[in-house]
Amino acid sequence: MQKVHFIGIGGIGISAIARFLKEKNFIISGSDIKDSNTTKKLSQDGIKITVPHCSSAIEDPDFVVYSAAIKEDNVELVEARRKGIKCLSRKEALPFILEGKRVFAVAGAHGKSTTSAMLSSLLSGSVIIGAINKQFGSNMKYEQSDNIIFEADESDSSFLNSNPYLAVVTNAEPEHMEHYDFDLDKFHAAYKGFLERAKIRVINADDEFLGSIKMDCIKLYKSDITELKMVLRNYEPYTSFNLKNLGKFEAWGMGEHIAIDASLAILAANCEVGLESIRENLKNFKGIKKRFDILVANENFALIDDYGHHPTEICATLKSAKEYAKLLGLEKITAIFQPHRYTRLKANLQGFKECFKEVDELIVLPVFAAGEEPNEISLKDEFKNAVFADRIDRVGETIEFTDSFGVKHKVASGLVIGFGAGDITYMLRGEV
Repeated sequence: MQKVHFIGIGGIGISAIARFLKEKNFIISGSDIKDSNTTKKLSQDGIKITVPHCSSAIEDPDFVVYSAAIKEDNVELVEARRKGIKCLSRKEALPFILEGKRVFAVAGAHGKSTTSAMLSSLLSGSVIIGAINKQFGSNMKYEQSDNIIFEADESDSSFLNSNPYLAVVTNAEPEHMEHYDFDLDKFHAAYKGFLERAKIRVINADDEFLGSIKMDCIKLYKSDITELKMVLRNYEPYTSFNLKNLGKFEAWGMGEHIAIDASLAILAANCEVGLESIRENLKNFKGIKKRFDILVANENFALIDDYGHHPTEICATLKSAKEYAKLLGLEKITAIFQPHRYTRLKANLQGFKECFKEVDELIVLPVFAAGEEPNEISLKDEFKNAVFADRIDRVGETIEFTDSFGVKHKVASGLVIGFGAGDITYMLRGEV
């Protein structure tokens, strides 16, 4: 049995790959800079975890896989190379991991985790995604099958190594442009290359770039989705819609973007299985953790955790939150924003300011730096009507915080939604 050591194993995408190889009878070990829910769970599952990074963690693996967050001077990477052990970036490891599989790969700046999770409800096969699918409670599901549903990542162009049989692209909005030398042509060429590698292609043709592609694709337009309706069952949100001439479907979640993600998954699955099977299996989709993740819902109060950390995502989700609040009969909407990375905040500052204009109250937390150095942006100068706090706390079914003036606040009514890809998710859950 081969031994593989993962540096940065706590990452949501790389932990799924580690779990997948473990199911294939590889002996897995891993390390990360600090402990997290992910590393604790991996340890419970029998994977040897080292925290923090330490050269002694490199024992005798056959090869090492390291995440995109790992720098060249990482002590484990340096030690592995000193020992002559083969070291692969996550991107370089993908062809080996996905070898011999029919890969149903889903890419895009927004909606790829939800679309991947929906597709995993509709098709049989293994699943590797960058989020926790509530249907099976993990970011990985292993099946003895040639099929694998894979969330492909454009941030480091690793989607070009995913060898897609069927490629889905939800949109091609510019993100992670530093990887593409801030060259839009280079960025678009990567998406084109991803699609060219696939035998079957399903795209959101309303996206300006995707709509211009001269390739044989199954195209989805917003106009293909009709009779869009939001419904509530036991405080849970659902979106029903008609798709082209394929009939009526219903998916867990709230909003037009849910209908778009579901439609892309339906069109992809329809290349493999029948419509009635798709209609029935879509009911198994129960959302994904941290995407419009409803933590509390009753007639007085709703608390939602959302991973949105880009203005496009936040605007779409706030639109859904308003619809959900309306159905619940809740009048006030409070947004809690934890900016993620100084570079993203600077690049999208105007967009962030615009998308929060219509909320009743905005609470802004410090930037979750993710290893970046601060820049010159002053949150207090930019978000003049916001309330500022160092952190928020979950107390029972309420949110409490102390603002920058030392005043204590308690939010126990209306709809509260937290946005961010940092540790805000743990604050909302009362886990930190």
